[in-house]
Amino acid sequence: MGEDDRPLTRREKYGKELRIRRIAAAITQEALSERVVCSPTLISHFEAGRRLPKPDDAQRIDHALGTDGFFVRWLEDLESKYTDHFASVAELEQQATSIQNFGLTLVPGVFQTEAYAGALFRAYRPNYTAEELDEFVVTRTKRRRILDGPMHPVAWMLLDEAVLRRRVGGPQVMAEQLHRIADTAEAGRLRLHVLPFGAGAHALQQSLLTLMSFEDAAPVAYVEGFVTGNLMDDPALVSACQTAYALALSDALSQQESLALVRAAAEEHAHGQQ
Repeated sequence: MGEDDRPLTRREKYGKELRIRRIAAAITQEALSERVVCSPTLISHFEAGRRLPKPDDAQRIDHALGTDGFFVRWLEDLESKYTDHFASVAELEQQATSIQNFGLTLVPGVFQTEAYAGALFRAYRPNYTAEELDEFVVTRTKRRRILDGPMHPVAWMLLDEAVLRRRVGGPQVMAEQLHRIADTAEAGRLRLHVLPFGAGAHALQQSLLTLMSFEDAAPVAYVEGFVTGNLMDDPALVSACQTAYALALSDALSQQESLALVRAAAEEHAHGQQ
């Protein structure tokens, strides 16, 4: 099946309808962005189905296009299983041609094993049910599917050595997680680099970071903190994030050295040496 024959997702249908209504109203993306109070790039992401407007944005879109609440009502049917600050990122992962992750203290979510993700969830959610835990783990780990599809993105993982050393979920969970990362890299699905402790201070020491590029849209950057996240499409901010990633990468070990370090750390966990 060719790309043009691929069924549209619900979000892509939303974006396509937005584009149709905008053109019918003889309004440019730039003019609509002024009325919605956002960037033209964000309108482009809406129309491509890569991102969804927030309810307030959808309300302003309806007002600008005279669509009588159409886009607000449709938006309610597209609620995500992800938190508000991450829902758009999860959608963008599906469309990206390149994803560059940096993990400061944790393995990036798209690469987490079920056991590792479950241990993280138990650590920061003191009250949970088995059903909630299962749903969380399934929602997070199914993101790995983007690495296995025929149109999988070029994937990079840059890790601070701290990620390798903190024992999340116990020794066997960590050993499995690190071997999974190394296996993925050796299979050619991941470019892996580690920033060793010996590198000292580095450009990404303050935050995790995800960079995403697309075939027909501007790149974006995402940073995250406790119960919050910031998805950036402003060209100046994205460029600053790209520069920081490049600087940190220049201080990292080579792929072969990184693989060796990850494998060694996995064996140390497995034998209780950390």
